[in-house]
Formats: sequence, structure tokens, C-alpha cells
Amino acid sequence: MSTDLLCYGARLDAARLKKTLHHVFQSNLRAQDAGRFGTPVCIWGTHGLGKTMVVQDYARENNWRFAYCAPAQFEEMGDLHGLPTLVDPDPSRQGDEYTVFAPPAWVPKDEGPGILLLDDLNRADDRILRGLMQLLQNFEMFSWSLPKRWQIVATANPEGGDYSVTPMDDAMLTRMLHVTLTFDAKAWAAWATRAGVDPRGIAFVLTYPEAVAGRRTTARSLTQFFEQIRELPDLQSEAELVHTLAMSSLDDVTAATFMSFVADNLAELIDPEEILDAEDFKPVAKRIERLAESRGGGKRVDRLSTVCTRLALAVSRAGYVPRERHGDNLVSFLLLKTLPNDLRVALHKDMLADGSEAVRAMLRDKRLAELMLAGM
Repeated sequence: MSTDLLCYGARLDAARLKKTLHHVFQSNLRAQDAGRFGTPVCIWGTHGLGKTMVVQDYARENNWRFAYCAPAQFEEMGDLHGLPTLVDPDPSRQGDEYTVFAPPAWVPKDEGPGILLLDDLNRADDRILRGLMQLLQNFEMFSWSLPKRWQIVATANPEGGDYSVTPMDDAMLTRMLHVTLTFDAKAWAAWATRAGVDPRGIAFVLTYPEAVAGRRTTARSLTQFFEQIRELPDLQSEAELVHTLAMSSLDDVTAATFMSFVADNLAELIDPEEILDAEDFKPVAKRIERLAESRGGGKRVDRLSTVCTRLALAVSRAGYVPRERHGDNLVSFLLLKTLPNDLRVALHKDMLADGSEAVRAMLRDKRLAELMLAGM
């Protein structure tokens, strides 16, 4: 992230952000149950990182209600407060009429837990930002209140640079807790695996994580590109079309890097399922050895690292159930002499930390234990 961009709070990847959100939300719920207001959270970050998606995913994964609001679309305060409606309790009597406000349709009505997302908060006009201060402070406007057990989350782009944003003053900033979302290839790959993103795209990002750093090349634009090539089984034979699609979504350097990735046959990196389900592991071992070979005679650790990360994500995903050969094949992979010891230890550690008890049981192997101890 450029140093001339102003963000706030600790820099977190998507996984750590969700953990932080969970802690804050639980603390807010306890405060609300005790009759106090919770504290909204503002997630800062450059465009295309998935700030909105992280919040949506949290609501879906926890079966919470979710409401979306884009304050930048508001033209006047009536968009916040709703339209005034005249109430006449007794038509036969004059002077007892009064005005109430009908809340906008986006305002939640059902009790939570739920999340109200104020997306791209600082792209709203200054007048709208000032109007939202009461909502951030008291979870209500003068015309309506959030139902019980709702959270408020805002997203914001950095101040400075070329972003067209409205600076927030200290009075508004201090009404919220602040964190900054940063890109982490492994965290993105975990999400992408769950979301069914093209595995070749996941392999590319894990092999070249530095590619996700441009104005045009973001996690969002890469995901859009990978969706476009999903139905192309052979990327090399469709190289011209693939290049056109890459240029439509990505910057020139990343597009060229992806075409080199395709030309180098890296799109055919071995899949985790091929390792785990192999009837005979020897051909798989041979493929991995060839994959690790460099034209200059060295070892392609980047390729091996990508295979290790994808394998760790595959066995650590929710709902994974080991099959008959998975344990033997997993141990065989970890015992490969081709695998550098630092990658072996890191993979073993990740699977122990993130895998289920069934995964940990598969790793209970005497040969593997001796190798891990020798590498420490």
C-alpha cells in the first residue's frame, strides 16, 4: 500500500479480520444485552480487496441477518430519515395532526443478530456523513432505530492518492473501531477454494502473489478474469482469447505474467485431489519431481510451495472427510525428498493447526515424526 494513502488501525488479512470482527461483535452483543450501545467497525483498504465480501461472508457463515446501504448514493437527508407522512388520529377533529417518518426500505426491521453494512462510507457527501453520526453513536436516527442485536460495519477507501473520498473528522472517526484489510495470497486462496474459483487461477495467485498489487489488478479483477476463463479447458490452445480477456481485467504486467504462467504449463500444476486420491503414488511423485525441476538446473520452490498451500487448504476445509487412501498418500507426499524441509515443516504445522482430528490422525506416522524432529 502506498505511503501517501491514509488508513487506520491494524493491518489484517481476511482471516484475521474475521476473527477480529467476531470478537468485537460478541463484545457488542454483551454490551447491548446490558443496555449499552455497541461500537461500529470501519474496515479500510484499497479497492478490490473484498472488504464487502468479508462482511457478507461472516453474516452468511453465522446465519446472521444482513442489510446493505450505500451512503454515496444518497442525495439528501430524506434518504436517511425516510419520507414524512401525515398522521390524522381523528379526522373529525382539527389540529391533532402530526408528522411521522416512514423509514427507508433498507432499514432492518427484524431483531438480530444482524449486520448493517454502510459500504464505501467516505464516498458519501460531507452532509450525509454528518447525518450518519447519530446512527454510529446511538444505533438510531431521530426517525428510526436499529432493531436489537444488530451491528454496524462501514467500509472505506484510503484518504489521499487518487481516491475520491470525503475526509472524516475526529468526531466521526472516534465513533468507530478501525482496521485495515490487506491482501494475503493464502487467505485469498482459502476463500477462493470455498467459492469454487478456477483452480488454475488459485495456483497463479499462489505462485505470483506479488501480481495482486496494481490499480487494475486486484483480488476482485483477478476473480472476474478467472470466471471468464473457467470454461476454457486448454488455455494454451486458446492463448489469444485468454490474453484478450486478461488485458480486459488486469494491468499489462500481470496479463503478461499470466500468459507466461500458461506457456510454462504451470496452469497444469498437480491438484490436491490427484495427490490424495492416487491409487499408485509413484506416478504422482514423478510428476512432482518434474514440476520441481528448473530449466537452469535448480529447484522451483515456488511451484512446490503452491502445491503445498493448495494441499493444506484442501484437507483443512470445512466438511473434509478423509477417504481410504488419503492418509497414506498425504504421508508419502510429506516424505518426498524433492520437498524442501522448510516447506515440509510449514505444511505439517498448518495441517495440525487447521485440520480436523481426522487430519491430525492421518499425520501420526513414525517416519514423519522422526523427519519433523530432525528438521527442527
